[in-house]
Formats: sequence, structure tokens, C-alpha cells
Amino acid sequence: MDADLAATLLFSTLRAGVPLLFCALGVLLAERSGMLNLGQEGMMLMGAVTGFIAASKTGNTEIGVLVAGLTGIGFGALFAFLTLVLQTNQVATGLAMTIFGTGLSAFLGENYVGTAIEGIAPLHIPGLSELPLIGPGLFGQDWLLYLAWLLALGSYWLLHRSRAGLKITAVGENPAVAHKIGLPVRSIRALMACSGGLMAGLGGAYLSLVYTPLWTEGMTAGRGWIALALVVLAGWRTGLVLVAAHIFGMAGILNLLLQGAGIPVSGQIMAMAPYLLCIVALVLLSRQRNFSRYQSPPGLGQNFYPDS
Repeated sequence: MDADLAATLLFSTLRAGVPLLFCALGVLLAERSGMLNLGQEGMMLMGAVTGFIAASKTGNTEIGVLVAGLTGIGFGALFAFLTLVLQTNQVATGLAMTIFGTGLSAFLGENYVGTAIEGIAPLHIPGLSELPLIGPGLFGQDWLLYLAWLLALGSYWLLHRSRAGLKITAVGENPAVAHKIGLPVRSIRALMACSGGLMAGLGGAYLSLVYTPLWTEGMTAGRGWIALALVVLAGWRTGLVLVAAHIFGMAGILNLLLQGAGIPVSGQIMAMAPYLLCIVALVLLSRQRNFSRYQSPPGLGQNFYPDS
């Protein structure tokens, strides 16, 4: 592999992993508090379409990112209201939100299909972005990618190095006990659900404003589901989520690597690669003797009744 192809592969791998990283971080934060939201796919689609429409109407991609994030927060708040106040089943509610978000995004974006805009341009850090091989990949990316990495570091600090992280973990472990010691269980879960929605919305915005700056129905192509699996594979640990997101991002662009190496492979087969990798990784993980280390928070998916 020549240097130019290696540099292009690094650049593309990091970009391909960002939507997964955003969404997976949101899943991680929500699930550590016990909120199982299977609506990530719908949230990403809604973030993608609202962000694209806002950027198209205003000509400002930053406004598009803001609108996408607010849309994600709104969907997260809706999920929190349904599951925490109305006490609906978390699994059924998440699936319903995916279906709802998929349909609503297609309706809202009907008149924007195939419309292209000028997306968020890469930044070029003087001196560093001209470095051979790693320069464009590490120092010539867009600001949303660097934001995703900062959010990953912030999530690590929050969950593993802060007092607030201990509270989130306690709520996810046993909400009844957390309530008895005075923790505001429903408030913490609602906040984490909204944080998860924000991350999903940003992941969708990255797709429609950076990765492919146009709107196409169903453009997330299952990334929300992959993000859910990534958190399981990472054992609910932030550092591994960061690594796994970019590994699966690279799986999505394997066709670039194989074509550069002169290996003729069907594009349809390459499109299956991330999903096959997910299945294989989950099967191998489940066969490990120490699989118990990777179990979900005990309170995940359990509704909390303050009066019980």
C-alpha cells in the first residue's frame, strides 16, 4: 500500500467512525443510568434531516448542527417522559421511536432528496496537516470530528473520574437503592436520556452535513443499531467505545482498501462487512469464560417506581 492510499484510508476511517462514535457515546451514557433506548436509529435520522433542512434554509452549517442536536434532545426528552412518567416499556418505546423517526424523517425530507449543500469543510492546522501519512488524517479533519473526540474524553471523565459518574452508575445498578439513599433517580435518568438523544442527533448531523452533505431517505443505514452493539462489545467502557467505533468505521470503507490493493470484491459484499463484523464479534464475546465482565448494568431497561 503506497503512502497516499494509506493517508486516504486513515482520513476516511476516522470520518466513517464519527457517526458511530457520537451515537455510541449517547447509548453509553443512557445505559449506564439504566435507560435502554432502542430508538437511536430514528433519532439519528431525525437529526440528519432537521440539520440538513436548517443548513439548507439558512446557509449556515453550524445552525444545522445546533438544530440537529436540539432535535435529538427533544426525542430523548420524549423517551424519558414516556418511560419515566407514563411508565411505558423501554424496549417497546424505543422501537416505536425508531419507526416514528424513520417515517417522520422521510416525510420531512421528501422535498430535499438528492439536494446537495456545501458541507462542513475540513480544518487545516498549519504545519501539522502537511505531515506525511498522518497529517491529513489527524490534523486535517472537520471540527465535528474533534468535538466527538472531546466528548469521548469528557464522557470518560464523567463516568470514571467524577462524583456525578458515581451517581449515574448507582442509578443504573440499582435504582431502588439509589432512591433510598436520596439520589434523584428519575431526574438523572431523564438527563442521561436527553444526553443520549443529543449525541444521536449530532451523529445524524455528521452524516448529512459532513460525511455526505446531502439528504437521502434512510441514510443512517443501520448505524444506530450498530452503535447499540458497539456499547455491548466495549463492555460499557468509554475507551473501548472510541476504539470500536473507528474499527467498525473502517469496516464500512473496506472497499477503498481492497480496490486500492487491486482486489476485485463485490460492493454489496463490502456493504455487509460492518454488520457481519458485529455478529461475529458478539458471538465470539459470548463464548468467553469471563463474559460476565461484559454484562450490562443490572438496572438496564427496568422501569423505576418511586413509591414502590
